Amino acid sequence: MSVTYEGITFERIGHASKRLETDDGRIIYIDPWGEVLEDEPGDGDIVFVTHDDFDHYDPDAIEAVAGPDATVAVYEDVDTSDLSYDVVDLPHEGETTVEGIDVQSVPAYNDPEGEHVDDDGSPFHAEGEVIGLLMTLEDTTIFFPSDTDFLEHHESISADVFVPPIGGHFTMDRHEAADFARSVEAELVLPEHYDTFEPIETDADAFAEELESDGVRVELF
Repeated sequence: MSVTYEGITFERIGHASKRLETDDGRIIYIDPWGEVLEDEPGDGDIVFVTHDDFDHYDPDAIEAVAGPDATVAVYEDVDTSDLSYDVVDLPHEGETTVEGIDVQSVPAYNDPEGEHVDDDGSPFHAEGEVIGLLMTLEDTTIFFPSDTDFLEHHESISADVFVPPIGGHFTMDRHEAADFARSVEAELVLPEHYDTFEPIETDADAFAEELESDGVRVELF
């Protein structure tokens, strides 16, 4: 299923893999993962990667979706030596312009004092390991927080479109994501990173209903 907002078409390929297409035909992939790809489209103009978990940084998937002249932009902490493409480094925090697109890197992690920690009490995603992406595309602001909790510094962010994880366990759950969505004040919310495997199974319909009761458009794309 795809969803269109202000001339931008959003497609959730599966899990946290997204494909965006603009009115003028520019194609952008974010965190492509081979497990959810059905073929090798090779049509991507830009590929973004937020961190090095296997379900977000997959060199074979990048090769499968990227066109021959694609730009690949990856969080600078990821070892990209196995990629055949020149890579644009995305900082832990700060602004970058990638092929004319303004992109702000936003720190993303699990609160070490929170619930999303492993059996040893360590956060699944420690500070410094993941970034979210706030990008401006054809005058539309889009926020992809990636694998994170809803954190204090997120409260200053606003966007037209919000693409949060809602599966819990490794990331915020649907209740935290709903609070986050209200804070962002997005016109459109597109949840991801849920129901791929047992620990992140959730009630996506309940998430949508909760926000829609507040007048927020939610699409389970």
